[in-house]
Amino acid sequence: MTVLAFVIGIVLMLVGLAVSIALHEMGHLLPAKKFGVRVGQYMIGFGPTIWSKRQGETEYGFKAIPLGGYISMAGMYPPSPKEAARGGRAGGGFFATMVQDARAANDETLEGDDDARVFYRLPVYKRVIIMLGGPIMNLVLAAVLFTIALSGIGVQTATTTVAQVSQCLPADTTATSCAASDPASPASEAGFEAGDEIVSVDGTPVDTFAEASALIQKSADTAIPVVVRRDGVEKTLTLTPAAREVNGQTVGFAGITSKVAYVHQPIWSGVQMTGQNVGAVAEIIVQLPQKLYGVVHSMVTGGERDPNSPLSPVGVGVLAGEAASSSAPILDRVSFFLLLLGSLNVSLFVFNLVPLLPLDGGHVVVALWDGAKRAWSKLFRRPPPKPVDATRLVPVTFIVVIALVVMGGILILADLVNPISLLGQ
Repeated sequence: MTVLAFVIGIVLMLVGLAVSIALHEMGHLLPAKKFGVRVGQYMIGFGPTIWSKRQGETEYGFKAIPLGGYISMAGMYPPSPKEAARGGRAGGGFFATMVQDARAANDETLEGDDDARVFYRLPVYKRVIIMLGGPIMNLVLAAVLFTIALSGIGVQTATTTVAQVSQCLPADTTATSCAASDPASPASEAGFEAGDEIVSVDGTPVDTFAEASALIQKSADTAIPVVVRRDGVEKTLTLTPAAREVNGQTVGFAGITSKVAYVHQPIWSGVQMTGQNVGAVAEIIVQLPQKLYGVVHSMVTGGERDPNSPLSPVGVGVLAGEAASSSAPILDRVSFFLLLLGSLNVSLFVFNLVPLLPLDGGHVVVALWDGAKRAWSKLFRRPPPKPVDATRLVPVTFIVVIALVVMGGILILADLVNPISLLGQ
C-alpha cells in the first residue's frame, strides 16, 4: 500500500506539472489569438507527438516527454534578409548554419512578406503581454493553490483548547508514565480539564497556545490566574507553574497539551506566501552557480544536501511520493501537495523571466529593445529601423539551452543519488 501511495503521489505531481505547463502555454495562446497572431501549434511536452487534433488553424496535442511545452506563432522574427535568400551568410561555420536554419523555419510560418498576422509586427506592448502571459498564469495558479491550502484547508495550529492534562510532574523529564512518588502536576492541582479553552493568562488575553505557553513559562513558581471557558462558562483557575531547567534557563511548566486543529488563514495569506516564494526562488536563481556547486559537492562526497538547493522534476516527484505514502492525516498530505505544486509554479514564473533566449524573459528583452530603437528613431526624426532580428542570437540561445540541459542532468542525477527527503538525509 505504501509503494502504491508513493507511485500515486508521483503520478499526481506529473499531472499537476502537465496542467501547470498547459496553463502556462494557454497564457501565451489566448493573448496571441486575441491580437490576431496565427498560431500553428499548441503542444504540451516535447519529442514525438502521441496525440493531436486540429481545430481551426491550430493543432492541439501532447508529446511524449511532459517536461515542457510550446506554442508555434507565425513570424516570431522578421523574414530572412534578402542577401540571405541569395545565398549570403550571417557568419561562418556551425553557428551560421544554425542562424540560417532558424530563419528558414521562421520563414515557413509566414504567408508572404506582407503577412499581417505575425508576432514581430505587433506593437511592443502586445508582444510583451503575450510573452508574459505564460509566467503570469503560473503566478496566478500558485496564488490559487496556496490560498486553497492555507485558507481552504488551513494550517495545523496548537489552539487554546486543552487536549490533555498531565496527572503528575515526573522527576525524570523523559519519563512517559507517573511514578507513585511523583507530585501532581501544576495544571492538575489547579483543576484544569481536557476541553477547557484558555481565555487569558495572568490577566493577558491569549489567542494561541503559543501566547499562553509563553506567559506560563515566564511565571515559574508564581501563582497566576488563568481564565478558562468550560461548557460555555468562564472560570478562573489559580496556576503555579513548576520551575524546570530548559537549555540552561528556568521556565515555568504547567503540564497541559493543546488540541491541534486546522486554522483557516486570512484569504490574503496565499498571495503573501506567493510573494515570499518569488523572493526565495529569485535568490536561488541569483545564487545558481553556487547552489549547483553545492549540489555536485554533496553528491560526490555523500554529504548532507542543502534543503534549499534547486530540484529537478524527479526531486519534486520524490517529495510528492513521500508525502502521499506518509502516515500523516490525509488533509496534511493534500495541503503539502498543493503547497509543493504552488512552489513549482512560482519556480516556473521566476525562471521564465530570466532575460535570456529561449526563455520568455529573453523574448521580452528583444521586444523592449525593438521598442527602444523605434522610440529613439522617432525622437530624432529618423526613418523607422528594421525590426530586431533575434535569429542573430541563436548562438547565444544554443549555449543557454546546453547550459539548461547540463543543469537539468546534474539535478536529476543528484535527485536520484542524494535526494532531498521529507524524512531528512
